[in-house]
Amino acid sequence: MSEEMKKNDLSLAWDNCQTWMESGEALTVKVDSVVKGGVVAFVEGIRGFIPASKLTNSYVEKLEDFVGKEIEVQVITCEKAEKRLVLSGKELAQKKAAEAKKALKEQFKAGATVEGTVESIMPYGAFIRLADGVSGLVHISQISDKRVKAVEDVLAVGDAVTAKIINTEKGKISLSIKALLVPEEVVVVEKEPVFNYKEEGKASTNLGDLLKGLKF
Repeated sequence: MSEEMKKNDLSLAWDNCQTWMESGEALTVKVDSVVKGGVVAFVEGIRGFIPASKLTNSYVEKLEDFVGKEIEVQVITCEKAEKRLVLSGKELAQKKAAEAKKALKEQFKAGATVEGTVESIMPYGAFIRLADGVSGLVHISQISDKRVKAVEDVLAVGDAVTAKIINTEKGKISLSIKALLVPEEVVVVEKEPVFNYKEEGKASTNLGDLLKGLKF
């Protein structure tokens, strides 16, 4: 390939990068190497820089772990004259995480019984971890069928609980432990017949009443 053709191809690549930056299109690139402050990946032959803070949606301890891996990125800076191309995978990773969280939440329907672990205690209730990235709130009024003065008196972080989903409005999951409690069994005690006694101590039921209806 002639130098002129290479220049034309490179110029077209820069134009493509400009278009992708404007559209926000997702590109799949392979991380080539680690440099100061981030990593390098190539887009149609153009060297692109991905800052460590823009690599993904979470803190990256070892940049070397990404070398050789393919990730989705967007072009966030495209300066053809300065030959400066900056990429970011953070926004796409955040979007994917949010979509995955939403899809997971949709699996939890009102009326379902779920199991989880107490992850934090608040004055107004406890947050229950149901799955990765998904938690529900048990309000203090829904912890027990008895009055609860303080959440800590009943629950502790790490406790395994079973609860019922009572609401999923606005993407928030409301739980109730109380709804699954079996009401205390009501014991019916048969009462002895009560006789009315007169003041002089004689029963108001006379002999005739007692013998009424009996056949001899």
